[in-house]
Amino acid sequence: MTGRLSRYEENKILVCLRVLRREISACESGLGQREMEMSNDLVARLAEINKRFGYIPRGEVEKLARELKMPAAKIFGVATFYSLFSVAPRGKHVVRFCADAPCHVAGGRAVYDAIRATLQLEPGQTSADGQWTFEMVSCLGICGVGPVMMVDDEVYGNVTPERVAEILTAERWRQMDANET
Repeated sequence: MTGRLSRYEENKILVCLRVLRREISACESGLGQREMEMSNDLVARLAEINKRFGYIPRGEVEKLARELKMPAAKIFGVATFYSLFSVAPRGKHVVRFCADAPCHVAGGRAVYDAIRATLQLEPGQTSADGQWTFEMVSCLGICGVGPVMMVDDEVYGNVTPERVAEILTAERWRQMDANET
């Protein structure tokens, strides 16, 4: 095993997490079916905005609030709840590192240090050239293959400090950037 999950495994995990989050949320808040559908629609709309702009601008939150007839504060609350959303501009590539105990116990501190050294960034910072943002996240949901990191939509498991530089300096990031221009 290379430590890298297949797209099928990643999608399966993400779908399970989404369903579980919705069910827990609905149970905890006592939402009815209509409210749950509105909540799902809100998350989907926020994901769309986040993808289009790279973050969720305040103006888009206000526009969405008018469209959905919902307080902007509630939309902002949802936007800030999910770690994959951002309400501030980020770099072209976002590196997320799991800060939870299973990843830490599996050697996460050394991987964290390697990410900081490779990017020359602290968590929450974006590089001066706007290429990279480094974020700490609570959990990426694949604790069995920790330490885990994500670069954009790519998930990497069983990451070692040596693999960090390989992952972050990979030719594919340069190729992706070249294809966008």
